[in-house]
Amino acid sequence: MPELPEVETILRALAPRLVGRRILDVRILAKRVVAGDPAKLRRHLRNRRIIAVKRRAKFLLVELEDGVMSIHLGMTGSLRWNGVPGPYTRAVFSLSGARLLFDDLRQFGRIEVGPEPPARLAQLGPEALEVSVQELAARLRGRRAPIKALLLDQRVVAGLGNIYADEALFRARIHPGSSGGSLSGARVRRLHNAIRTVLSEAIAAGGSSVANYVNADGAPGEFQLSHNVYRRTGLPCPRCGARIRRIVVAQRGTHYCPRCQRG
Repeated sequence: MPELPEVETILRALAPRLVGRRILDVRILAKRVVAGDPAKLRRHLRNRRIIAVKRRAKFLLVELEDGVMSIHLGMTGSLRWNGVPGPYTRAVFSLSGARLLFDDLRQFGRIEVGPEPPARLAQLGPEALEVSVQELAARLRGRRAPIKALLLDQRVVAGLGNIYADEALFRARIHPGSSGGSLSGARVRRLHNAIRTVLSEAIAAGGSSVANYVNADGAPGEFQLSHNVYRRTGLPCPRCGARIRRIVVAQRGTHYCPRCQRG
């Protein structure tokens, strides 16, 4: 699933290209990726000028003259600039002088339009790149759930997913099954620093391509080459040489080093 770094990478590529252009038409090729009536979405978007493009957690928000289009990439979604439609293209946005494709193999992504951003965005926690160490500590305090589960909970901190939760916990030397409320102040500070560092490095590398993700120009990211634990089950830990293990936490495959991440 595209997480914060992948969506941020797409945002940085598309924002300067989209702002100021007008959406001339929209062709929906799979109704499932539209929240609501596709015909209504098409009517709302036609001939609307794009004012700004922003990100909230894993959502892209395209601000229009009189509304907002939100795009969530789901598990396998991507946005391609001036690409050629393929078998997994689910929507085609015809713009003034350009074209934007929404591709989604599994069709878990969603396109939604309304006068305001979706109400559920108000339930999201602070951005993972912006949350302070004090706020992170407060949000973990008293929580019995595993820290991995809390990092995946978008109400606690927004933007992290399976990849970067695993990688941040490895760098912070924290076992993914440790209770969030049990973390000492020092470990919370290590985790806070690890989250910011991992996300920043991933953005600089164009995100992680471990499945279908490509950027707006159709190129894969490169941060998967720097993964320490994610999907490296049985391989040696780059820090201590122990074999990386895979367990299930919060119904998600979780990767960690049993020697470096003991508590």
